[in-house]
Amino acid sequence: MQAFEFSSIIEDRGIIHIPEQYLKKITSPVKIILIANEEKQETKTNDFSAICLKTKNFKFAREIANER
Repeated sequence: MQAFEFSSIIEDRGIIHIPEQYLKKITSPVKIILIANEEKQETKTNDFSAICLKTKNFKFAREIANER
């Protein structure tokens, strides 16, 4: 028996999409166990904000930085 774990969303008609990478490995009947994720799923976004650093009086010693 092989076990695969992935997250999915159940569509309106009870359809759960299985990732393509697992479909190729499944060649026999399957046993399905559903575990509802109680936590809200956060949408992954690449929401990066630009920052500005004042470096006019900043002293940088490359040797010291490389030691870390």
